[in-house]
Amino acid sequence: MTSRRSAMFAAALLVVGGLAEPACGEEVLGVCLDANVPPWSVYEGAKGGGFDWAVADAVAKRIGRQLAIQWFETKSDPEDSTTLAADALLSDRRCRLVGGYPLVESALGKPGVRFARLPDFAGARPIDRGRSIELGTLVPSRAYHFAALTVVLGASAASARITDLANLEGIKLGVEGGTLADATLMLFGDGRFVNQITHVVPGRSELLPRLEKGEYDATLVELRRFDAYRAAHPETKLTPSGYFFPTGFNIGFAGLSVDRDLIEQVDRVITAMLEEGELPSLAGTAGVTYLPPRQPNVSPEVTLTDLHRD
Repeated sequence: MTSRRSAMFAAALLVVGGLAEPACGEEVLGVCLDANVPPWSVYEGAKGGGFDWAVADAVAKRIGRQLAIQWFETKSDPEDSTTLAADALLSDRRCRLVGGYPLVESALGKPGVRFARLPDFAGARPIDRGRSIELGTLVPSRAYHFAALTVVLGASAASARITDLANLEGIKLGVEGGTLADATLMLFGDGRFVNQITHVVPGRSELLPRLEKGEYDATLVELRRFDAYRAAHPETKLTPSGYFFPTGFNIGFAGLSVDRDLIEQVDRVITAMLEEGELPSLAGTAGVTYLPPRQPNVSPEVTLTDLHRD
């Protein structure tokens, strides 16, 4: 972990120290959140927040519990599995729920391995580093929002009207190589965009800054990342197209099958929050462009057919 991250997690000890003891006899709802997924969840210095944090806090209040966040971090490493990290944290009882969780079939159920190591988490002791945990079975809550890919326009294409991917014909495109967005653009129309695409190395946060500089005119990117970019660059000239690719996935909570009673309680709360319109309000405060969850609640794996959709 970098020295900055180490300092961040040390500071987190002063706030959460793992799961807090109940205050005044109030029962705690322990929720694990990734510390670096802005604007969904983020912990910097001595402050944590984001949309997933706000949803977890609202859920805790509605079921009469005190929220206790367990911040954790997964590395940008192909061998590092968010699914196994979440299962390990839950199975070690670091929390009862993991928020901001992708509701995809492959990320739920019984994992393909019996044990997994704990990820870095706030309050970890030396003995916890690399400790293997026997895993449980992951089950989903009802979703509370939808994660989508969106087209973002540079200044030179700001007036373009994008209602489907076909409208990108003749527009210079940039996309991170090897991503879902890359596969979507490369396959569209049997490769009709291939000669329009500039590939950017993923993991370097270059995609949107290079669009800002005019190296290409539009991109297909995760909506969350564009929201985060706008928050960090309020002067940006990049504009949202308002178009969202149909293939995406819902976001909700995940817990263990042994905690189904809690999951059912959370489902009732999320249903009420959806019906009462509370979630868009929480999203707006967190700087998140809110998209309501879609059916089915848990998505199957993405296929080539899905990538040809529009």
